[in-house]
Amino acid sequence: MIDRFGREISYLRISITDRCNLRCFYCMPPHPEHLCHADILTYEEIVRTAEAAASLGITKIRITGGEPLVRRDCAELIAMLKAIPGIRTVAMTTNGILLADCLPALCRAGLDAVNISIDTVQEARWRAVTRSDRPMPDWQSLLNRCVQSGLRTKVNAVLMKETRGDWMVLAALAESLTVDVRFIEQMPIGRGAVSESECAGEVLRTLRTRWPDLHPASDEEKSSPARYYESAGLTGRIGLIAPMTHRFCESCNRIRLTSTGQLKPCLSYETGTDLRELLRAGASDGELREVMCRCIDKKPKQHCFADPTEAAEHRTMNRIGG
Repeated sequence: MIDRFGREISYLRISITDRCNLRCFYCMPPHPEHLCHADILTYEEIVRTAEAAASLGITKIRITGGEPLVRRDCAELIAMLKAIPGIRTVAMTTNGILLADCLPALCRAGLDAVNISIDTVQEARWRAVTRSDRPMPDWQSLLNRCVQSGLRTKVNAVLMKETRGDWMVLAALAESLTVDVRFIEQMPIGRGAVSESECAGEVLRTLRTRWPDLHPASDEEKSSPARYYESAGLTGRIGLIAPMTHRFCESCNRIRLTSTGQLKPCLSYETGTDLRELLRAGASDGELREVMCRCIDKKPKQHCFADPTEAAEHRTMNRIGG
């Protein structure tokens, strides 16, 4: 589907839960109030929505949370989504805590790609960022398993003052592994609205002190929010996602479905369309597609992070979908 600004909308991010086994301070409060199970979409409702989306031109789906792997039978949902005609790619974003145990089932279900959130490789710093007492995963081993399993694997690191000392070590994960290490500017949503972030340009300047030949990748996808860089010293790539200092709204191809069934045409705005009510009222497939089309048609030209309005998103990221 083409929106009113000529963008081809082909990517749907689906949050399947607001719950998480960590409490990263930029994503959620330390003691969140969780949604009731009846408030979130069933897997059947998610699949039906995805089928309607596929009929409108969606080809890629990413499963998010909260932490998606805390929801039971997540691999079964992956398999159902992979079976939808027109869906070419199903990916997942995860904090990695449960990934090692779930990896065989996810691969059997047909998962194509995984993004793992790794903001720091320092144990004490990781516990401070995540507000967790659990041991930090062995990131090198986990990434290696993902790559060996055939998954396209990326690392997502949110830029924070607290983790500046980790940039070089995180980037070095791409030296021996075919992974993309992506540094993401913190967005002013929830706790992110008041915490100090770093800009992506500073990361590139810092990393070039070790890999001076870092240069733009030749096979970059126009619709990707990341700008990728390659080096002869790296097996993988470095990615910079800069929503605050480099708007990429003109090529945005995504919409979001929250765990409660709200279809959001833009992350930065609180507005959206309630599909849960529609689904549970017995709407036909045609009615569902029509409502989704109207919502996509309202997709704004650009986000409002730099100039918040009354319609700006106020919920925390775990409630919206990471």
